[in-house]
Parts: sequence; C-alpha cells; structure tokens
Amino acid sequence: MNNSHTNLTSRRRWLALATAAIGAGLMPILGRADDDAESHDALDVEDHFGDSANTTFTLANTGLSANIVVVGGGTAGATAAKYLRLWGGAGVKVTLVEPNALYTSNIMSNMVLNGRRTVSSLDYNYNGLTTKYGVTLKQASLVSIDKGAKQISLSDGSSLAYDRLVLAPGIEFVDAYGLTQQDYEVRTPHAWQAGPQTALLATQLAGMSSSGVFVMTIPKSPYRCPPGPYERACLVADFLKTRAGGSTSKVIVLDENVEKVAGNPYSAIQAEVENFTQAFQVTHGGVIDYRSGVKSIQINPNTKVVTYLDAQNASQSIQAEVVNPIVPQRARGGGVGGWLSTAGLTNSKDSTGAADNRWCVVNVLSFESTASGAAGIHVLGDAASCGLPKAGHVANQEAKICADAIVRLLGGQQPDPAPVANSACFSPITASTASWLTAVYQYDSATQKLVVANNGGSTSGASPIEASAPSAENFKQMNTWFNTLMGDSFA
Repeated sequence: MNNSHTNLTSRRRWLALATAAIGAGLMPILGRADDDAESHDALDVEDHFGDSANTTFTLANTGLSANIVVVGGGTAGATAAKYLRLWGGAGVKVTLVEPNALYTSNIMSNMVLNGRRTVSSLDYNYNGLTTKYGVTLKQASLVSIDKGAKQISLSDGSSLAYDRLVLAPGIEFVDAYGLTQQDYEVRTPHAWQAGPQTALLATQLAGMSSSGVFVMTIPKSPYRCPPGPYERACLVADFLKTRAGGSTSKVIVLDENVEKVAGNPYSAIQAEVENFTQAFQVTHGGVIDYRSGVKSIQINPNTKVVTYLDAQNASQSIQAEVVNPIVPQRARGGGVGGWLSTAGLTNSKDSTGAADNRWCVVNVLSFESTASGAAGIHVLGDAASCGLPKAGHVANQEAKICADAIVRLLGGQQPDPAPVANSACFSPITASTASWLTAVYQYDSATQKLVVANNGGSTSGASPIEASAPSAENFKQMNTWFNTLMGDSFA
C-alpha cells in the first residue's frame, strides 16, 4: 500500500471519529450536560439527520484498486459501502446491491404502534452514498454466488464480478406456530421488519375493544434487537391504558426464553432486565402479563386462539383479539434452496453446540466468513454469528471494522488484531420516557469473538450497563442518538 503508515494512521483516526460520531447516544452515561440535550425536541420525529450535521470527508489517497460488491442496503450494508469508499479511496469501486429505493429503519418502528411516528418518518434513501461518496447503486436482488469465479448473479439477469464481497442481507422469518408468510402479511403480523406489517399491526391495535387481549410471542434468542419485544410490550400497554374512556385491556407476553435465576421468571428477559422488570410490574402493572419459558406455541390465525405449554408443561389457551407473533428468524437467503445456504455460507451452532445453520459464522477481525471456500466473502449485521447482538448500532460498528480490515488486506496488511466496538440503544417505556443500554466489546483471543468489557478493558464478569431508570431526558436523547446513527450510516 502506498504511504502505508500514513494511511493506517488516517484510517484509525477516521474510525475513532466515526465511532465517536454515533456515540452521541452514549452521552447520558458520560454525563452530558442537560442543556445540550434540551436543544433537541423529543417530538420532532420527522427531522432526519440533515446534511449540514454530517460532514463529508475527502476520500483517502491510498493508491489501491479493487472492485467490491456490497449486498444489502440496511444499516450494515450502507455503512460498509460508505466507509469502503471513504477509507479505500477513489480506486476502490463499491457497488451496493439493493432491490428497494428506500430503507425503512426497524429502529424506532415500535413508535408507529402508538402513533408517535409514521412509517415514512423511518425511510432513508441512498442519495448521499451515491452523490457524496461515489457508491454505485444497483437496484436488484441477489440470486446466486459463484465463489470460484468470484461473481454474483442478480434478479435482473445481470452479473457482477468482485474482488471482495460483503453480504449484509438482514433476516427472513421462519414459518412458525402454525402460521404462514401469508398469515404474517394479512392476519397476524410479526411487524419485525418495518413497513406494511407495522402499519397493519398499528391499525389492529387501534381497533381493539376496551377489554381486549393483545398476545405477543418472543422467540428463543438470538433474534433481531434483544430489547425490542419488551419495548413493544411496554408501548402497547401504555397505548391501551391511556385510551379515552379508560381500558381493561391486557397484554400477554409469551416468551420462549427460560429464566436464568430459579423462581424469577423475569430473569428470562434478554436485555435491560431491571428496567423491563420494573416496567412490567409497576409502570404497566396490571396490564402486562409476562410468562417466560413457554413452548409449543400454536396460533389459529382466523380465530386468534393461542395455545401453548407453560413453564410447568401445563396446557394453556388464550382467546386473543390481536396476535403479534414475533417469530424465529434466520439470515436472509438461509432457508433450504436459498442463495446463502446454497453457497454454503450458513454454518452456525446453537447454545448446545448442535448445528443450527441459520446464521453465518465469521472471523470478527475482518468479518470474513469461516465457511469452506468462502475466502474474500464477508458477512455483516443480523445475518452474522459473531458474539455481538443483532442490532442497528452494532451493525454500523461491524461495518466499520470490516471496511477497515478490507482496506488493510487490499494493501497487503493484516486486520487490526484487537478491534473494539460499542453498542448503544434506547428503549421507550412510555410515550414520553425511555431507558437505555450500552456496552463496549473487545476482541477475546480465547473465544475469537467480541465480548463485553468493563471500564479499563477487562472482560472478566463484564456485562452491559442499563439506565438507572427510564426518564423523559432519556427520551429526548433517544431521538438525537437515532438521527446521528442514521445520518452516519446513510451519509
């Protein structure tokens, strides 16, 4: 690589700046002054992160030449495309393959259910990536990968050759609980992919009677956005109990995850255990009925009868008015006959060590696939199995680690041997209060994964940190964090 030391230092500087840029949401932890947060209107949800607030950097002068294809225009793919151009320089050609003209953010989509946001307020385009950074947008879907020829085939009949391939396909939803994809679309929406199903679920929720029962299910981990289902339960409960005329509606949460502490069903909660336990028991006490360790869930999409076995293996039945099944997930294209599984890239294991094959195992130093014959193929975001949670902020971080590693590899160097990532998210608890969760992840050579680290870098006994309590101030800062994150990812 030309000027290798200078370019390496420059990339590290930009990586630090970029990480800091989306760390705005972490500022409550660091004690950001209240008057700074007050300058942001918590209700200004239509205000996307403006161009004036997001600096466009000059492309690095690396002297490198390569053809890189990025598949998937979500947070991971968009961020990867941007930073590959930014750090790789003008000679690194980046093509983003994405069938949709707009990306609809899953982050904040639960706020559509209580009317605090619209689906359109979550839409982002790719104009910044193409005009500011020179990314080429190819509006098509991936059909197949020829690993030997280093070429992909697309839905429009064309093909693209690559030197490096970055896959950020996101997730797809498994037929579960006796339901089909058609049921998800028109009768029992999971709404775990923001868009039409989100609007449908909001309509169903708004039409509930004053004494109706809302049933939602939570699949076994891993799934997209660990705190998301619990956040949704809170917002639905808050919406139902504050409706005009009062309400005796119930929100029954059926969680397939099992308790970690004997006798404490709330210990099954996958993130922000303390704040969600408080929210379920106190803030929304009497409305939310949380049941963990359930199994054998079956849902009749027509009658809305939900049956299951409880934690004691007793049969239970609920007559629901609205059913929201958050169903098991896998990497998009990972089903039988899917392009990802056909290419042999799904190779994960479950918590017992048994073959899972829903996700793609990667080397977290570069996010390159560890599957046989997959050299030069990198997998990011929700589709990857790497020890990190499946979340938008994390996807942004993974993309930067991957982009930095690819540029180093193109220059004949090795990836950073000790990458660091941070994770931050805010969870609305009511229409005006929110909590937050944050963690710093460091590379652990023993497990070859990124693991949570304590302040000072130790990973022994470390765990994510959650807010001391939900607050209106957190709600205000949530919007700043979201706008900053999306502005960084979508240029």
